[in-house]
Amino acid sequence: MTLSRAQYESFLVKNVSTISTLESSLRSISWFLPGRFKDAELASEALATLLNVVSMYHDTLLERIVKDNPRYRPLIPTTLHTRFTRAWMDRTSIYKWASRTLELIKFTELMIEMGLRRKLSEKAKWRGIILLEVIKAALRILLLKTTKRPLASPTIPERDFDPTTLPPPSSATSSPTLAPTSNVPSRLGTPDHLRNNHIPFEPHPLLLPSSSHPETSAEEYLAAKALTTASVKPSFSLLRKLSGPRDYLAEIIYILRPLVYVCLLVKDKKSRLPTNRALVVVLIMEFISRNLRRSPSSSALLEKEEYAKRDKDMLWYLLRGSIWETFTRPKLEGFIARTVQKPLVGLFGSLAQDWIPLIDQYYYYTAL
Repeated sequence: MTLSRAQYESFLVKNVSTISTLESSLRSISWFLPGRFKDAELASEALATLLNVVSMYHDTLLERIVKDNPRYRPLIPTTLHTRFTRAWMDRTSIYKWASRTLELIKFTELMIEMGLRRKLSEKAKWRGIILLEVIKAALRILLLKTTKRPLASPTIPERDFDPTTLPPPSSATSSPTLAPTSNVPSRLGTPDHLRNNHIPFEPHPLLLPSSSHPETSAEEYLAAKALTTASVKPSFSLLRKLSGPRDYLAEIIYILRPLVYVCLLVKDKKSRLPTNRALVVVLIMEFISRNLRRSPSSSALLEKEEYAKRDKDMLWYLLRGSIWETFTRPKLEGFIARTVQKPLVGLFGSLAQDWIPLIDQYYYYTAL
C-alpha cells in the first residue's frame, strides 16, 4: 500500500503540469453534461465531485513538496488567504481536519442529495440535507472557536502557484513517502559558461539602453516594489480577532443561516398554503449579520476580501424561492426564447435551459 502510494506521488510530481491541465479540462466538460442523456446530471456531478476530492489531495501533496523543497521560489507572492489558512493548518490539527472535513462535505453534498433522491423518499432526502447542514454548522462553529476570527472562505488553502514552476524532481524529493536514495557521485562536466569563450552571450535586458524601456518615473517604479502592511504582517494577524459579543453574534448568525433556511423550507413544504417564510427569515439574518459585523480598517485587506465575497454571495438568492419562481426564471426563459435561433448566443441559452430543471429539483445547486 505504501509503495503504491509513493509511486503515485512520484508520478504526480513528474507530470504535475499535465495532470493540472487534465483536471481543468474535465471540470469544464462537466458543465456541459446535464441534459445530454439520461441521468446526465448524476454523471456530471460524480465527475465534478471526483475531481474536487482528487484536486484537494493533490493540493495537499504539492503543498508538502513545495514546503520541503528549499529550491522552490514562487514567481507570484502567496495570496493573503493562502497565508492565513496555511498558517492555521500548520498550527493546530483541529483546524486542519475540521476545515478539510467541511470542504469535503461541500464537494460531495450535491452528490449525496442526488443519491438520496433516487434511492429514498422525499422526506428522507430532506432529513439528510438537514443533517448535512447541522454538521457543517458545527464544523464552522468549531473553526470559529479555534481561530476566534471571521471564517475565511474556503477554509483550506487554494492552489495559488503554477505547477510548471515546480523544480524538477530528484531522487531525494520526487516523493515525500519514498526513502531518499544514496546519490552516486558522477564526474562533473564543463560548465556552460566555460565551453566557448569566443561567442558572447546575449546582453541582459536590464543592460540594454534605456531607450528600449518605457519611460517610468522613479516614484512609479518604487511604488510597484514597495511592501504593503499586509505583506509584512504575521500570517495569524491577517484577520483580527473578534473583539466582543457583537462580533461573535454577527459570525454565528452568518454561520447558522443555511441551517435555519433549510429547516424553515422543510416546514413550508408541509404547509398547505405557499409561504415565503424561509426566504424572508434568511434575508433578515443576512442583513442583521451585515449590520453587526465590524468595519475593517484600510489595512485589513483579507477581511475586506472576505466581506466582499459574502456580499456577492447574496446574488444566489435570485435562484431561490419566490424570487426564482416569479422573477429570475421567467426572465431567463424569456432570454432563452429570444436567443434560441441566434448562433453562439443560442448555445448559452440551450445550456441554461438544461440547468433550469436541476435548480428546481435539487437544493444544493444553489446552496451557499
